[in-house]
Amino acid sequence: MTIDDFNSLDAEAASAFLRPALDIARWIDEIVAARPFATREQLLRTAATAAEPFTVAEIDQALVHHPRIGDRAEGDGAEAELSRAEQGGIDPDDADLQRELRARNVAYEERFGRVFLIRAAGRTPAEILATLEERMGNDAERELRVIAQQLRQIATGRLEGMTTP
Repeated sequence: MTIDDFNSLDAEAASAFLRPALDIARWIDEIVAARPFATREQLLRTAATAAEPFTVAEIDQALVHHPRIGDRAEGDGAEAELSRAEQGGIDPDDADLQRELRARNVAYEERFGRVFLIRAAGRTPAEILATLEERMGNDAERELRVIAQQLRQIATGRLEGMTTP
């Protein structure tokens, strides 16, 4: 979608367009209210800071839509398709990798009480595993900040792919 097309959508359609990028109502509302955007880059800059900071409830609500790293998102909606593409570098048929990811995901979830989130696009499985291990050393407050940062990176990356210059 071009930036002009996005600007011309009514608020409901613009919100629906943004939702697969990040399903946080306050984030969506701030971006929709900031229209019109002169360029896609302006939209991406706004998306990178909208609704700053996310609340714990917003983070938890957004994570509902994110599968464990290594798991394939189910369904045929836009968000599931984006998630599958982002995790395209993780071979679902590599049993050793899947076993290691599963074990580390469980350890992370036991420590932090939520799914491990990382912008997987462009990262190798080794990079993802190393980052997961590194983040296990974070305290809960620091990890929430990292998750919020990752949500923003995922959202802006998705918006970049969903729009044209």
